[in-house]
Amino acid sequence: MNRELYLIAKKDKTHIWHPYTQAKTAAPAIPIARAEGAVLHGMDGKEYLDLISSWWVNLHGHAHPRIAEAIAAQAKTLEQVIFAGFTHQPAVELAARLSALLPADLERVFYSDNGSTAIEVALKVAYQFWKQADSPRKTRFLAFEGGYHGDTVGAMSMGASSGFFGHWKDLLFSITALPYPATWDNDPDVETKEKACLDALEAYLAQYAEETAALIVEPLVQGAAGMRMCRPEFLREVEKRLRAARVLLIFDEVMTGFGRTGDLFACLKSGATPDIICLSKGLSGGFLPLSVTVFRRFLHDAFLGEDFSTALAHGHSFTANPLGCAAALASLELLLEDQTARNIGTIVEKHRERLNGLSHPRLGRTRQCGTIAAVDVLGGRQDYSAQEGQALMRYFMDKGLLIRPLGHVIYLLPPYCVTPEQLDRAYDAIEAGARDILENP
Repeated sequence: MNRELYLIAKKDKTHIWHPYTQAKTAAPAIPIARAEGAVLHGMDGKEYLDLISSWWVNLHGHAHPRIAEAIAAQAKTLEQVIFAGFTHQPAVELAARLSALLPADLERVFYSDNGSTAIEVALKVAYQFWKQADSPRKTRFLAFEGGYHGDTVGAMSMGASSGFFGHWKDLLFSITALPYPATWDNDPDVETKEKACLDALEAYLAQYAEETAALIVEPLVQGAAGMRMCRPEFLREVEKRLRAARVLLIFDEVMTGFGRTGDLFACLKSGATPDIICLSKGLSGGFLPLSVTVFRRFLHDAFLGEDFSTALAHGHSFTANPLGCAAALASLELLLEDQTARNIGTIVEKHRERLNGLSHPRLGRTRQCGTIAAVDVLGGRQDYSAQEGQALMRYFMDKGLLIRPLGHVIYLLPPYCVTPEQLDRAYDAIEAGARDILENP
């Protein structure tokens, strides 16, 4: 280990508290010097193929020159301005472009910093909306079991059933978590599961519709729960029941947005239209923290009044940061190009080919939604604490592959610049890992 690498590792160990990490037992963090495309370059000279888009944020590849140039140009013009009483061209243009891509009248954009804060904005608006719409009893919230919506208090409350937040259960407000019809390829029970979930929703609404403000869902794919997927038909049936019951529908597309499901947004692929949609992660192409919560027109208009008492009293220091908005505009231009559509199509086909070819008996329940692919490790613990996942992650890292299983779930969610050959390398490692790790625990 050279001296520079040694000093960084030592200072990291001394001063850094890493997320979702047990510092006492975790291996030393790997210093990354630079990145390009789908490849991370370690300071020790080793390369790592990023097959999870660095926690699902990177769309077009690391250090993409067009996004970097857009940020640099914006930094020379306007780096930040208070967004209360002021505005700027990147924020206005980004809001207009997003609104044009979203369905119905999802046209009012509120900027914040990350996925969790986007969720908080959605919850506060839904809660306040009903008070100002003369329905003050509507204070309850619905979610689905296993859903994960972020790490701030409101978002944790919505995701309390995910299993991540037991230490803070006394801080959270009460919500109702409905059963979720997680399905996979050729699942023979999908319709039975969907019916049971819809029946549970109907039973709840029959009793509590007049007290319920909104339901939140990760459309098509529950990410942190283990890439648990549902069919578009299910979401359309959920929407239908909520509309009849006068309950708002919130789509948490923090992960599924910007092409991940094979369409621009999961709401478009599913044919279900939310009242509120939360977007982050890929919004800036993975370059800068940025999020938006987009509302249908009637929600925004309910906050109009003659004084501040009906306004949304919510904000962030870096709301609509010009650098983030410039990055997002550049990323959106790339996303809408024909080449990106072709790249996404190639990823979709390669996933389908290789998932169908997995034959190890401990690999099962394969599933895919657009560029997201997942397979379960069978026969052990079926939750986040599965030891096989940790062993496989170390195995993949040794082979220069950034793949982080979610417990017993191995998944791939690559940037759109990944090549078929790079994906083949990942699937080859998954099959080899099944032989080397799962057969020899």
